[in-house]
Amino acid sequence: MQDLAVTFVDSITAIGPDDWNSLTGTDNPFMRYEFLHALENTGCTTQRSGWQPRHVVVRRVNPGLDELVAVMPLYEKTNSYGEYVFDWAWANAYQQYGYDYYPKFVTSAPFTPSTGRRLFHTDEVDTQALISLIKNAIEERADFIRASSWHVLFPTEKEHAHFTDNDMLARTACQFHWFNRDYQSFDDFLQTMSSRKRKNLKKERQKVTDAGITFKRLEGSEISDALWNDFYTFYQSTYMMRGMQGYLSIEFFLEVAQTMPEQLFMVCAQQGEHTIAAALFFKGSQNLYGRYWGSAADYQFLHFETCYYQGQEYAIEHGYKLFDSGAQGEHKIQRGFEPVITYSNHWIADEAFRDAIARFLEEEKPHIEHYRNEARLLLPFKSESADLSNKL
Repeated sequence: MQDLAVTFVDSITAIGPDDWNSLTGTDNPFMRYEFLHALENTGCTTQRSGWQPRHVVVRRVNPGLDELVAVMPLYEKTNSYGEYVFDWAWANAYQQYGYDYYPKFVTSAPFTPSTGRRLFHTDEVDTQALISLIKNAIEERADFIRASSWHVLFPTEKEHAHFTDNDMLARTACQFHWFNRDYQSFDDFLQTMSSRKRKNLKKERQKVTDAGITFKRLEGSEISDALWNDFYTFYQSTYMMRGMQGYLSIEFFLEVAQTMPEQLFMVCAQQGEHTIAAALFFKGSQNLYGRYWGSAADYQFLHFETCYYQGQEYAIEHGYKLFDSGAQGEHKIQRGFEPVITYSNHWIADEAFRDAIARFLEEEKPHIEHYRNEARLLLPFKSESADLSNKL
């Protein structure tokens, strides 16, 4: 690895779409250049928002040769918002002892708690050695700016193992995903449920229909600017109800609508001629991702229909194998979303804090596994379907 040089860039534009996407591909919508560039270009990931890009670039530099070998998203963070792997307690502990937890480094898809690859490289490079090289460079930069740590959020299980083998602390969590087991229709999916659970779900859908609410699904290129504005109003209302403001701007949504429309679709709920709610989904070749939603008013079961049932139907109709509907949400279990383990890795600069956090993570891990096992028992499937789920 002696001929490889690691550098950091303050904007993804310094790499460019062709070079970035040549390594990352475009199947994962949250790692492609267009998504990350839209975040930067519209002010969502900047120093002001606490997400200053410091993306990693690895090149092979020899006389007469300058070859791009690897890229990895990296952000210098001054807060822990928009990460969904919660370390507020760690930050508080630092503060109590008179230390600064921020800045820190984070490798993730900003504001997006979705599992995917985080390090992208050419085939001939050894992943383990490459991580070691990058880790050393990040440690040096962390020492220079007095950063407390580096966090890799929602990597794949395989990458998680590589980062763990490079002496980064391992953490697990639990999300709920829906799996399409070659269902031919939504009713086919319902037949895997116990009778009582199936009836409850049908009643929920009927309640929405009885309220005079209908649905339409629009692919990215079909979504008008006026509908984007309606959607954004709904999106912000979801945060306002919690006394917060949404992380993303209308300019961000309009930019991804222009640059990657083939990976977007929107479910719109209508009552008469009025759009009353909307949910935005992203998609890859095999996976569907439900991400943002909002409504003009509170209607019983409207959230479940717009964000879950419509997504499940779409996945069945288009052959998507997995539907990732985002973080948390135990209410998803009875709607067929199954508990899965997610991963993160953490390098902590200070030895004493590293040891304390390592002990915390060791104590936390069996609780996460117990939670997942308990959640499995609540799944709505018949016994034979439950047995299949337990093999995940």
